Formats: sequence, structure tokens, C-alpha cells
Amino acid sequence: MSNAPAQRVPESEKITINLGPVDLGRIDLLVQEGFYSNRSDFIRTAIRSQLATEGEVLSRSIARHTLELGLRDITRADLEAARAAGETLHIRVLGLARIAPDVPAELAAAVIGSLTILGALQAPAEVKAALKDRIR
Repeated sequence: MSNAPAQRVPESEKITINLGPVDLGRIDLLVQEGFYSNRSDFIRTAIRSQLATEGEVLSRSIARHTLELGLRDITRADLEAARAAGETLHIRVLGLARIAPDVPAELAAAVIGSLTILGALQAPAEVKAALKDRIR
């Protein structure tokens, strides 16, 4: 057994931000009035509040970036729905990704931001050509 101390993973990451004097003064006033214990407390609270506000968008984005196992069929309807919602898809598959033969290359190029395949891709030649710089 080694007597070396275990490597500790930091619980937080330090960041540096630049604020104008007026914003900094407002933060200091809130700290002085007791709303926050210090500047860092205010900034952490503000960041958490903003992340909570954007929670649904973050959840959708995380779900879109998740690696899928097995077979992933990508249909024309899937891509049209994503385009209608203004979404860009980042598809990650471990297994087989299959893009339907009726998917036009223009639609695939408009909606698929990246395609990471650990396995195989089945798609029309025109779609593969349209996505060639996005396939990893």
C-alpha cells in the first residue's frame, strides 16, 4: 500500500470574469445589505438561477447529445419535425445508424449538425455526400 495521498478532484472550478464598476457596485451593495454573504455567493446564485431558467433547453440539448446504443433509424418525419422546431441534431450512435431512403440530402444537411457513428452507417449515397464533413 502506498502512503501517497489520494488525488483529490476539485468540487468546483475557479473562473475569472470582468465586470464594470457599476455592476460590481450593485453586487457589493446587495452583499452589504445582507442579501448575499459575498460576491461569489451572488455570482453562484445568479448562475444557478439562469441555468434553472434555461433548464428545459438544457435538458433537450443533453438528450440530443446522448449516445444511443443499438439501432437508430432516422426518418424523414424525424428530420422534418426537428427542422420545424428549429433544432439541429447531433446524433451519436454505438451500433447501426440508418437514414431512411426517402430523406432528401438537403433536409439531412439542414438538420443534422453532426453524426458520430461507432459502428456502421446506412444512408443514401447523396445523404452521405451531403454529410461527409459532419460524420465522425
